[in-house]
Amino acid sequence: MAANRPNFEALAAKKRVFAQTERALVGHVPTIAITPVADGRTGAYEGNVAGTWKMVQKVYDLIDANVTLLDGTPVRIVVAPEIVYGPRSGAIAQKYYTTQGVSANIWVSRSWAYSDELMSACMGLGSSEWQQAAYGMNQTDRPGAVWLKAFTAAMDEKKRPIFSIYSPDLENESGPLCPYVAERVLRFARCAVAVAEMRGKNYLSVGSVSMGIIGSDVRRDIFQNYLGMGTVSYDMVGVKGRMERGLYDHEELEKSVRFMKKFKMDFGAGSRPLGNDDLVRECCKMALIVRDLMVGNPRLAASSVGKAQGFKADVEFAQGTNAIAAGTQGQRQWTDLYPNYDLVESILCSSFDWNGARAPYVVATENDAKNGIGMLIAALLTGMPQLFADIRTNWTPESIKAATGIDVSKVVPRGIIDKRNSGAGALDYAIDVTKLVPGAKDMSIQQVAAAIRKSAKLQKQLINDCIAGTTYMAASLEYFPGDGLSSHYRTPGGVPMTAYRYNAVGNLVTCSVVEGETVGLPVKVADHISRVTDKTWPETYWAPRGMTSFEYMNRIGPNHDANSFGLIGADMITINAMLRIPIDMHNVPADQIFRPTLWDRFGGDDFRACAALGPVYA
Repeated sequence: MAANRPNFEALAAKKRVFAQTERALVGHVPTIAITPVADGRTGAYEGNVAGTWKMVQKVYDLIDANVTLLDGTPVRIVVAPEIVYGPRSGAIAQKYYTTQGVSANIWVSRSWAYSDELMSACMGLGSSEWQQAAYGMNQTDRPGAVWLKAFTAAMDEKKRPIFSIYSPDLENESGPLCPYVAERVLRFARCAVAVAEMRGKNYLSVGSVSMGIIGSDVRRDIFQNYLGMGTVSYDMVGVKGRMERGLYDHEELEKSVRFMKKFKMDFGAGSRPLGNDDLVRECCKMALIVRDLMVGNPRLAASSVGKAQGFKADVEFAQGTNAIAAGTQGQRQWTDLYPNYDLVESILCSSFDWNGARAPYVVATENDAKNGIGMLIAALLTGMPQLFADIRTNWTPESIKAATGIDVSKVVPRGIIDKRNSGAGALDYAIDVTKLVPGAKDMSIQQVAAAIRKSAKLQKQLINDCIAGTTYMAASLEYFPGDGLSSHYRTPGGVPMTAYRYNAVGNLVTCSVVEGETVGLPVKVADHISRVTDKTWPETYWAPRGMTSFEYMNRIGPNHDANSFGLIGADMITINAMLRIPIDMHNVPADQIFRPTLWDRFGGDDFRACAALGPVYA
């Protein structure tokens, strides 16, 4: 009999409870392995031991100091038990990595090593899905480059994509990693961690297709094959059922209502479907319920809480769906009768709520799951909230002058895109978050996010500034007969911002990514655009870099895109290579593009490389 045989009788008698976990989302913390390799010959090995471990230490410390999950959880980093120099030592590393749940690996060497023979460190079951990188030292006396080229060639021949990291200049081993190497190590690490964090989690579809929008068609095979994710469909009648049964935390509801009343409110004129207080309360209920559906809520399983608050506790309903992203159908069937989801989406997608600062959720408007994919990936890469937007209108300088009499050709010579939606925009975009952090102009967006996450003072300032800069406005009854509350703000100009969009062409997924900057228009111009479009909706005016606004409008796929603080186009290109999703449109400089060496074997053609490999999880 097996020594670890479970006691099945005890298991059968065990009462079902809500299992508490360290994080709201259940899953193994993404783990990166660092595998040092060296020439195994006696003398050559001993001459490389100290230098190789110093390289590993630098890579370890760099990742440890700079890469976290969206909620600030540190990534796990493990190191091979010994330097790998042959098949047996490689197998020892593989055995250890299997116990640690490794999902990415960085090979490190300052010397020649026996390349193909070392692959036993990554040949175990499941490791074909690992993200792989190799860093070879650039020095004259230690041919790390020779090993690097031999090893990447072996990986290419086996169709195992690997990212090659090699300094263009000779390296000084006594100093820190050179900026070029450090940049690529971090880009690989944060992208690989994002890939691992998505895997095994779900996209929650609250409702189904909104108004015939093709993005709302949640393609289960796309999530599974490209992202390693599942999908869960929850009919919107379930949301209404929870509201009517009182299946939410009533104490938290009161807290949320008090918090939302800190915002300026414009409830509109004339007869409305609900009274002001009832409208705020209904919208807050919906926000609590969508969050609970995503990540669960142990209080809904507690009979003492249910008895005190007047609902029947239910362990199953408390579980949630372990959803790392979600979308709400909203229009039409729901919003013809009930308040829209604008408050739900705006507050959940923000970096704070009535409980204070927290990691943003990803909730796509109108259940546009393809936009939800992008929001999820960009949030994981940056640690920042994401802005869902309509690609509302292209305004050229000529159009603006004709409408307002004001010449803006020097401010926006190539025109602007009015990125506006029904009020679901994350509230962080009411301000320029980079101005909160001293020295932010010289920081990556990930460093800005980390600085805010580590400072209670900055978090408080962010929350207060967003509240001061946002007005919640009653919905246009023409669009939303059931009413609702839309977040209204005007994003400041001069904020670096990257737009992106995922597209489905049959069963092929592609991605568009365009870097640019928000634009601060003259007040008279912005007021005019707002008045002739919809003054209750949030406003973000944006200009792409190196192309006209019309070119962006003309070439981008659907009616929605999503947007991130910071210039993250290079990260997006790298992570899409990992996921084997080709980029169909971008404006990222060539020297920033970082893809596996296998792409070079296809002449740099992203589509051919991705087609040859196929989706990671297919």
